[in-house]
Amino acid sequence: MNSLWVLVWWVIIVIFGYWVYARWAAKRVFEIDEGRTTPAKMYMDGVDFMPANKNVLYGFQLNSIAGAAPIIGPIVAIQWGWVPALLWLGLGVFFIGWLHDFSSAMVSIRNDGDTFGALGYKLISPRARKILLTFIYFYLLLIATAFGHVITKGVSGNAALPFPLLVVIGVAFLVGHMIYKAKVNIITTTIIAIVLIFFSIWLGTVWTIKLSYTTVLVCVLIFGYFSSILPVWRFIQPYNYSSVYVVYFGIIAGVIGIIIGHKPMTLPAFTSWSIGMGPLWPLLFVTIACGAISGWHSLVSSTATSRQLESELDVRPVTAGAMFAEFTISIIAVIVCATAFADSAAYMAKVSNPVGIFVGGLGGAITSLGLPMSYTGALAGMMIIILALTIVNLVFRFMKVASAEVLGDAWSVAKNPHVATIVALVITFVLVKTGTWLYVWVLFGGANQLMASFALLLVTLFLVQKSKNYKIAIYPMFFMYATTVCALFYTSFFKLIPAAFAGKKVFGNLFAAAVAILLIILALVLAYDGWKAFKKYKSGAAEEAPAEAEKAPA
Repeated sequence: MNSLWVLVWWVIIVIFGYWVYARWAAKRVFEIDEGRTTPAKMYMDGVDFMPANKNVLYGFQLNSIAGAAPIIGPIVAIQWGWVPALLWLGLGVFFIGWLHDFSSAMVSIRNDGDTFGALGYKLISPRARKILLTFIYFYLLLIATAFGHVITKGVSGNAALPFPLLVVIGVAFLVGHMIYKAKVNIITTTIIAIVLIFFSIWLGTVWTIKLSYTTVLVCVLIFGYFSSILPVWRFIQPYNYSSVYVVYFGIIAGVIGIIIGHKPMTLPAFTSWSIGMGPLWPLLFVTIACGAISGWHSLVSSTATSRQLESELDVRPVTAGAMFAEFTISIIAVIVCATAFADSAAYMAKVSNPVGIFVGGLGGAITSLGLPMSYTGALAGMMIIILALTIVNLVFRFMKVASAEVLGDAWSVAKNPHVATIVALVITFVLVKTGTWLYVWVLFGGANQLMASFALLLVTLFLVQKSKNYKIAIYPMFFMYATTVCALFYTSFFKLIPAAFAGKKVFGNLFAAAVAILLIILALVLAYDGWKAFKKYKSGAAEEAPAEAEKAPA
């Protein structure tokens, strides 16, 4: 089949998902109100609550949610065939993904910018707050480990990337100063940032720098430390905004290159229900951890974006819009992978290096625009590293918040941002060095999608409490809950523990298995508490209905 038909699938999902379904839900279910004061304006403190232009915030959201997962997940999942991958990506984002991101932000906005810990306390129970925050901390640890390796492997293996990466970081500080201190026009600031970043990518192909794996890993963790400590306007927001133009260019150039090249899909449409990694269900749905739906997005939307939105009218274009853009990245990843190899054997020989597959595939597609492969390859490499670094940009910041909320009352030192961040960095370093990456990736995917089911649980309870249509959230929640608990169980008992007993990275695999088992237990307890809260709100709504009927005019 020609790859152009995949783009038709992409167009259908985006049109009916964003402009029809998302618009209906925003208006009819959540009843967005332009006149309602958002938490960003109500509690503006210049640190976390900071009103931002929706165009700046869209770039922040897209870069923050995407990471490398919408690229790596689909490339790895093509082992089951590209048709299952495309079906899950399209149907997942249409029915679950955009709704998950949008509603996570809306529930937080309607609750004064509360994080999931506070929302769990309000909507479920005091115990739920502790359970949810504990889950979030270990879930974030898996994210830090998975993406820490991706970034380190990518940068240490490509000497063209270190120099432009340093420039991107420097440009982020410059953009933050120009926008918020010097008050420079946003268009002027954007042009300067784009010129500096794209020129540095070209220079990186000339001024190559070769760094070791451990050196890059330490640098990545130092990057994570400052991202955790600095105010959001100083670095995180301007980094995401300025660097996202590399992502924009990669998406647009990739689509154009695919249209011009219109190569056939050479890999099998479907291979088998069960492969070396395991069965299609539940593992495909957690291997593709982004692009269809991702629990990470709920943390970004509720903890960061909800505190920067100027108007409720901005929520759909920022959150749902960014989700459909991430879906586009995944579609590109599927196409460049499925068209890059002559047969399955050639693909399987390189599947352990999905970053390399994407860099070669996207770089080759962009060459159809007349650019040399040396530049397009570096550009594709920077795109995936920039996306992965945005996760590091926020993950340790969120871990700092979670540890303070979980342990702060018992140990005051946990509230110290420097101590909390450094502890998280040290644990991440140990896991990156001792864990089996492929298993950690699947485990991260399971925890990630389970986090999404938690978000949908909170959204369901919020909608029930407000007597609104909760069915759009509860059915996706049931599917995600069942799928992810089974995936975590399979990965821990059939992959991680056997690998450890076989002598393969014993500490890292046993620690990861223990985390998986803990997450399963926490998920089951939270589901029980959530069910009790659901019944309470449902009975309350039933009791209120007759009273409302009595008040209704004749």
